[in-house]
Amino acid sequence: MAEPDRILRIRTVLQRTGLSRSTLYRKIQDGSFPRQVQISIHGAGWRESAINRWVADPAGYRMEDRAG
Repeated sequence: MAEPDRILRIRTVLQRTGLSRSTLYRKIQDGSFPRQVQISIHGAGWRESAINRWVADPAGYRMEDRAG
């Protein structure tokens, strides 16, 4: 059985990717970085698996490559 996907908050995502906050949001807008998932009314995070896919191939990542 596969482990459940962890949700990462922005601080962790910035540390893992080495991106600045503004660059991260710009990449989300142009589809070259995974979008956040809503975890509460005022909170959002990223699926760890999506961040791992981006880290493995940042230049080749496109939003349409993302699995469900």
